[in-house]
Amino acid sequence: MLHITKVFWYSLVICVAIVLWGFISPESLNGLTSLATVFIYDQFAWLYIFVIVAMISVCIYFMFSRFGRVKLGKDNDEPEFSLLAWFAMLFSAGMGIGLMFFTTAETISHAFISSPNATPGSEQAIVESLQYAMFHWGLHGWGLYSIVALVLAYFKFRVGAPGLISATLEPLFGKKIMRGPVGHIVDTLAVFATVVGVASTLGFGSAQINSGLTYLFNAPKTLWFQLIILAIATVLFIVSAWSGIGRGIKYLSTINIVIAFVLLILLFFVGPSTYILNLFTTSIGKYAGNFIEMSFELKPVNGDQRQWINDWTIFYWAWWISWAPFVGMFIARVSKGRTIKEFIAGVLLAPTLVTFIFFAVFGGSALYLEQNGLAKLSTLVTETVTFGMYEHYPLGTVLSLITVVVIAIFFITSADSATFVLGMFSTGGQLNPSNTVKIVWGLTLALMAAIVMYSGGIKGFQNMLIISALPLSLIVSLMVLSFYKIIKEKES
Repeated sequence: MLHITKVFWYSLVICVAIVLWGFISPESLNGLTSLATVFIYDQFAWLYIFVIVAMISVCIYFMFSRFGRVKLGKDNDEPEFSLLAWFAMLFSAGMGIGLMFFTTAETISHAFISSPNATPGSEQAIVESLQYAMFHWGLHGWGLYSIVALVLAYFKFRVGAPGLISATLEPLFGKKIMRGPVGHIVDTLAVFATVVGVASTLGFGSAQINSGLTYLFNAPKTLWFQLIILAIATVLFIVSAWSGIGRGIKYLSTINIVIAFVLLILLFFVGPSTYILNLFTTSIGKYAGNFIEMSFELKPVNGDQRQWINDWTIFYWAWWISWAPFVGMFIARVSKGRTIKEFIAGVLLAPTLVTFIFFAVFGGSALYLEQNGLAKLSTLVTETVTFGMYEHYPLGTVLSLITVVVIAIFFITSADSATFVLGMFSTGGQLNPSNTVKIVWGLTLALMAAIVMYSGGIKGFQNMLIISALPLSLIVSLMVLSFYKIIKEKES
């Protein structure tokens, strides 16, 4: 049965307004949001850092506390999905296209374009590049996803609350919050952040698929061709979302994680294997040894270094925070029946390790080429760095073809997961929202992504994510306090 709430209409109107704004005046969109972003960077970077670090600490506490044995569901509930399917779905939703997009491009950037502590191209910059990439994509981001997902799963499956962000705040503010204007604002903000974040990612994905097809088949690298890619992908992810989590989303995620690991193994063996292993080992040591310092570093004295922190670290923390409602809700939805200890091990530790391995293999292979003067990958635009790297290794065409397939499926799984979650958020937290609602949100995501590509407005959309992360960081903090209050009462 179709169940439409006020949050659905509020969110849809805001998204349509943003689409029109980006279409009519992208310069205005970019300019105004940039001013707000600079203000947030200057005044609230410290808040993002404390929130992110606090979430890791909370995860570790719950994993090893007496609450670790508590099930996300009733005591006799069993997991709905196998370990492989569960991990594949949560990893695809949380990482997605970024795995193929940034593993090479970010590592090359830190080493040869803009380094946090050293001269670009120096030995220190190269060694630190993978360390900082791991920092940005490791425990900090997955710790945030873990705690948001844990809170949502506990409230949904243990307490029996609706699948809404606002529902998790009831122990602090009472039942009226979910049905009142404050609850509507909280849930609308979660929808808005999800739409803008996923639309930006779809814009990235279309550009990278286009680059891969240009490399493989000399396809035109133009806006209209990217729009065709987006249109085809939209049809596919709406069909996947229509089929539900138990079929389309589960099967696509599982297939893709297997293909991604095949790609990883192939690149490791045709690439500089020993160099990758040495760099991985060194980077793990530096990541662990400098974990506390990196976590709290804001470079308050050196302006240039502070700008690097803003452009990379604070941007990533804001990005993770703005994605937390969407990814957290999706992970919660597929995690019924698991204990808190098992859940945190699966959502915090396992994805972090897998992410480190992917960055080491892809980033290490790219660094080896540029360090030894075999390629100039730092001159390439972001979406072409991976394909430019493949040109210099055996099986380059095969690797490129597999990469295009992986990106395409990640594209679909990220979008269909988002479509499913948007349906939940905008229908009062229904576990299985109607197909009509999912189609509406699927088309909205596609339109937003099209505006990103048409206007070159990706910066404006990224800025809106950073802006939305400010209130969301406070909401996430309140969610954790509310969760601690209720779990102490119910599980004592």
